Amino acid sequence: MSDRYNATRLRLAQQPQQWLITGVAGFIGSNLLEALLQLDQTVVGLDNFSTGYQRNLDEVRSLVTPEQWSRFRFIEGDIRRMEDCAAAVKGVDHVLHEAALGSVPRSVHDPIATHEVNISGFLNMLVAARDAEVSSFTYAASSSTYGDHPGLPKVEDRIGQPLSPYAVTKYANELYASVFARTYGFNAIGLRYFNVFGKRQDPDGAYAAVIPKWTAALIHGDDVLINGDGETSRDFCYIDNVVQVNILAAMSDAAARNQVYNVAVGDRTTLIQLHDGLQAVLADNGVSCDKRPVFGPFRSGDVRHSQANVDKAEQLLGYESRIPLAEGLSRAMPWYIQFVSRR
Repeated sequence: MSDRYNATRLRLAQQPQQWLITGVAGFIGSNLLEALLQLDQTVVGLDNFSTGYQRNLDEVRSLVTPEQWSRFRFIEGDIRRMEDCAAAVKGVDHVLHEAALGSVPRSVHDPIATHEVNISGFLNMLVAARDAEVSSFTYAASSSTYGDHPGLPKVEDRIGQPLSPYAVTKYANELYASVFARTYGFNAIGLRYFNVFGKRQDPDGAYAAVIPKWTAALIHGDDVLINGDGETSRDFCYIDNVVQVNILAAMSDAAARNQVYNVAVGDRTTLIQLHDGLQAVLADNGVSCDKRPVFGPFRSGDVRHSQANVDKAEQLLGYESRIPLAEGLSRAMPWYIQFVSRR
């Protein structure tokens, strides 16, 4: 754990703040909720359960003390309704905006819904947070913004053309945040997530992320489908890295604000390497699965290779002690196995 993160956690424990997490019942949102409640913070959560689950909130409740849980207030609402956004930000110091419709394939199939949530909903949250005069607004940006730019590793100030409607929406978020900074003196930080994984990540559904989806398939002995030749690569980022950067960003000084940052490990893993790594970690946990993957066509809108340069987050936010893929898989696998076994 980085020195700055330790110092920030200590400061928060001594001077608790009030936080809003949008998308609080989702994978990333619920992990942020758990971390903040364990720091004795007061948290408001907003979610409409379109992609989040009550079970995620129930699990967080089981992991914190009753006193900590009493500091959480949940609002079932939708960021597409301004009145819900305004109610959620009332009295809040810091906003962690995670609510979105994720998934490149989903955006290809339904670009209108993706736009309504990711752009109209985002703008609603910006306006509500501006009017409430919050101290900071940290939002989930995306590595998809790099589009067709071929350079590796990805550096924040060099992007290409978007390859999907989802990428367009996440880039629009960055543009809106930048305009609000210049026009209204608003404090915002965008975090470009690279393939986040960890506990409470849903393995079900057509748009499930690759790690939980493949893990569930391997446990059940089902075929694992790799889109393409298996050499497509990603920078897989364990959830604890994301939690660290969100808290650091929200509490950062003026020099770090109104910018975007890569949130990743700074490594690159091919899909075939990931498949083999999942098999190895499952074997370490007593689950044998030796089926080879099935290869299919490349998926529309996908980037071929992705790897982040995280120097900027290290220098300006104090992001350190990144948990690499292998360690993250080892930490997450017991949760995945237990969840899949209950289904």
